[in-house]
Amino acid sequence: MNPSELALWRRQRRRDLLAVREATDPAARAAWGRLISRALLEGFPLFEAAKVAIYWPIRGEFDPRFVARTLRGRGATVGLPVVTGKTLPLVFREWYPGMELQEGGMGIPYPGFSTEIVPDACLIPPVGFDALGFRLGYGAGFFDRTLAALSPRPLAIGTAFECARIDTIFPQPHDIALDFIVTERGIHVARAAGLERIEAAEATRIAGELVSSRQRAHAAAGMPADARFSSPVCYARDAAPGYFGEEDGED
Repeated sequence: MNPSELALWRRQRRRDLLAVREATDPAARAAWGRLISRALLEGFPLFEAAKVAIYWPIRGEFDPRFVARTLRGRGATVGLPVVTGKTLPLVFREWYPGMELQEGGMGIPYPGFSTEIVPDACLIPPVGFDALGFRLGYGAGFFDRTLAALSPRPLAIGTAFECARIDTIFPQPHDIALDFIVTERGIHVARAAGLERIEAAEATRIAGELVSSRQRAHAAAGMPADARFSSPVCYARDAAPGYFGEEDGED
């Protein structure tokens, strides 16, 4: 596909996947969410001494706030993403239940004045995910841009329902594969040959190795945390027409 055809394909696929998710029985989504929460807590105990970025759930997404509450009780610091500009990486500010939040784009709350954190791991909500672990998001490119900017790169863990699984998103150079995807069917690691379902103990081992290898690479490079940036094409209007106060249309 050429860029225009790909943008159109992703826009339609995004709409279809969102329609399926939002039409799913809330009780079923809640049951799937409990399975995902259990898998996260069992498979990634390193979260308990880490800075973990979550997201505020919208449009039928898995709700990570219950996991966040448990992690905070075990010593973790939890943050929410904050948009500071349409071509800039996200920043993350500490969040805890009950704190005052401001309303951002798409009506998503965010902490306005709490301490900024650099996450060790990010829980990321795919609209869709493919056989190689690439994520179809809402179209603005924020998470890809953010993962490219952070060094050492945090663990990227997609949390999604199986109804979001597709064959391919036709990944482009700016797309970054997730490290793991956790669904109601369990934990999946993204390998070169494709997603592979693994047990919690194996997820713990692989996550620890990824963190250690990225920390070593970061130390060897001697590069500041903001040394790498990526600016993928922004299709934010697909998700929220008029979000940036501009007239709708193509970039």
